[in-house]
Formats: sequence, C-alpha cells, structure tokens
Amino acid sequence: MLLAAVALVVWGSVRGRPQDLPWTPLDLGQPIGLFTGRKLTALTGDAAACRTLLTQAGVRYTALPARHERQCGYDDAVRLARGAARTTAFAPADVGIACPVAAAMVMWEWDVLAPAARRHFGARVVQVDHFGSYSCRRLYGRDAGAWSEHATADAIDIAGFRLSDGTRISVARDWTATGRSAEKAAFLREVRDGACRLFATVLSPDYNAAHRDHFHLDQAARGAAGWRACR
Repeated sequence: MLLAAVALVVWGSVRGRPQDLPWTPLDLGQPIGLFTGRKLTALTGDAAACRTLLTQAGVRYTALPARHERQCGYDDAVRLARGAARTTAFAPADVGIACPVAAAMVMWEWDVLAPAARRHFGARVVQVDHFGSYSCRRLYGRDAGAWSEHATADAIDIAGFRLSDGTRISVARDWTATGRSAEKAAFLREVRDGACRLFATVLSPDYNAAHRDHFHLDQAARGAAGWRACR
C-alpha cells in the first residue's frame, strides 16, 4: 500500500498532472484526471466550494433558492447560463441542478462533448436536450423504496444533442443507428463513456429499457465505499 502511494505521487508529479492525485484541489479548467470524478462527487454538501469552482472557471450561473417538500428538496441548485466559458444551451433552458452535477456538466461539455463533436462531425455542440432534473419521486416512480437522485436535483436525464451544423442526435433514435447514421451511435457511446469519468452514476440504453431514450447522470454520494456505476 505504501509503495503504491509513493508510486502515485511520483507518477502524478512527473507527468505534471495534479488531477491524477487524490489530494490536490479540483480545478474545472484542468483536463479530466484519475480522481476528478470523486472530487466532483465530494462537492455534495459544500455548495459554497462548488460555486466558487464555477466562478473561478468563468462559468455564469444563478444560485437557486432552497426548496424542500416531503422528503425531497435541495439547498445547492444552480441554473447554468450560456455565455462566457459555456457555449452550449439547455433545452428546456430553465433547468436547475445540484451544483456538483452542474460542475460535472461543465467539464463534460469542455472535455468530452466538444472534442467528440469535432472528431465525428467537425462541428460544435450548441444545445443539450434533456428531460429534467428535480422531481420529488422514488426510484422508477415507485410508491415505496429508495428516493431517486432526482429528488434532490442530483441527477439530470439527457435526451440528445444539437450541433452547429444543424445535426440532431437523439439517444432514443440513434443509440443503435447503423449505415449513414452510425457516426451518431459512435458519438453517443463516446460521450456516455466520457461521462463515466465525471459522474458517480451513468445509465444508458445499455442498462435497461427504462433508459432507452436518455442518459441518466448523477452525483450520488455513496459513503466511504465511493463505488461508481457506468452502464
């Protein structure tokens, strides 16, 4: 264990990549590292630190008032704005998401969506279509059982993307696309896999039929174990 820790320090230091070390501060402007995802999830419960990171990265946002109902609600939701460091828009535009999810969305835009769109289409992602974030409900809308991460705005469901050249990409339509649309399927898988490096949970059509038309992205805090799900 000690040798592994020493090796990690040396490796991270030699490569000049602080994001590959578990104890260095998170910087949204740095490329994704080995511990970036865990650092993003660890922002849950520290809204001030999370908002400071957004500000330092040049991201425009509005902090939303706290909301509480039944066993649901949030204290750390923000609404990201287009402009400054962000060039994509949400549709619908008024979505509020927990700050750790917002921070991960920003990095996903910069480090995953943008390069994938250039590589596959030579274009930019200008809009992210979604099915919403906050919803006071239990998992799968059941009457009993665990509460969904949506119940605290710690999740968002992504339905598709619109590119600067007019291309529209839909999870429901293009996940299994072939022929002339095969590039859309490749793009969707690339951005799904990239999300797995930033979010605690990523569920896609590969998981089950309930996710056939969207990506579920969340920052579920799972205690000391900190296990992550990517399907």
